[in-house]
Amino acid sequence: MLIPARSKFRKVRKGRIRGVATSGNYIAYGDYGLQAQGNERLNSRQIEAARQAMTRYIKRGGKIWIRIFPHTPVTRKPQDVKMGSGKGSPEFFVAKVRPGTILFEMQGVTESDAREAMRLAANKLPVKTRFLIREES
Repeated sequence: MLIPARSKFRKVRKGRIRGVATSGNYIAYGDYGLQAQGNERLNSRQIEAARQAMTRYIKRGGKIWIRIFPHTPVTRKPQDVKMGSGKGSPEFFVAKVRPGTILFEMQGVTESDAREAMRLAANKLPVKTRFLIREES
C-alpha cells in the first residue's frame, strides 16, 4: 500500500476539494489513461485494489503508471469515546482528487485490453471516471 515516508505534520485539517484539476490533468507517460470526473478522496487501499485489478487483467504485458499519491492523513477517534479530548490519531492516508485528474496510465497493450483493464480498476474506485486515449500531435 502507498503511504508517505515522512510528513511535516502528523495531522491535517479536512479541507474541501473544489474546482477542476490544473495539474496532472493530461496523459504524460502512457497511451491510455483513466480520468476522474468528480471530486473525491481515494484512500491507499482503493488505489492498490485498482492497481491490482489492472495488473491481473493485462498479466505481464504493458506498463502502468499511478499518477496519484495519498499524502493526506485522515484521523479517527476510537468507538464509544465522548466528545472533546482532542483530535484522533491518523488511521489511513488519502489522495484528494479533483475532476480532470489522471489517475492511471497504461502503455504497451491494445486499446481493447486497456479499456477493459481500466473498467475493472474504475469499479474499485468511489469516483466516476472516463477512459482517455493520448492524442498524437
